[in-house]
Amino acid sequence: EHALALGRDVDLVVGDLDSAAPAAVDAAVAGGAEVRSFPVDKDESDLELALRAARAGGARHVIVVGGAGGRLDHFLANALLLASPSFADIDIEALFDDARITVVRREASLRGAPGDVCSLLAAGGPARGVRTTGLRFPLDGEDLLPGSTRGLSNELTEPVATVSLEHGALLAVQPDTGGT
Repeated sequence: EHALALGRDVDLVVGDLDSAAPAAVDAAVAGGAEVRSFPVDKDESDLELALRAARAGGARHVIVVGGAGGRLDHFLANALLLASPSFADIDIEALFDDARITVVRREASLRGAPGDVCSLLAAGGPARGVRTTGLRFPLDGEDLLPGSTRGLSNELTEPVATVSLEHGALLAVQPDTGGT
């Protein structure tokens, strides 16, 4: 539904389809999409199935649109899934409602206007040797720990900021981007 609303072609529909509008699935199929339907009672979320399918199809960069799930537990599970070591071989960005999330494993560029908020959150373990440029509160080889608020509510000072780290994974969360 999100892809169709954005005027994008859909090649593959993956999941249990329990929250998909039948008309949207029909439109995707009419446009040539393959459908891989799974039971509602399964061990992976629809997002995990979609990321696996994207990687199997050769994707190396994935932009997730939607995925907040409408429930806090779905949102948290999906956000943490993005940084899972299982997907370390894929560059992942997500647009969850009005927020952009960029998974940083080595280095990433964050775009926005000066003054835009950006939070850096360690996921799945410590993020070691974090360095930033273009942020109000720079980090220079510091460690960010899961559950710490050390990286919360930073701000861009330039249209492009960079974040790099030596080990681990970060979720760079840019709220209120309007989904762009």
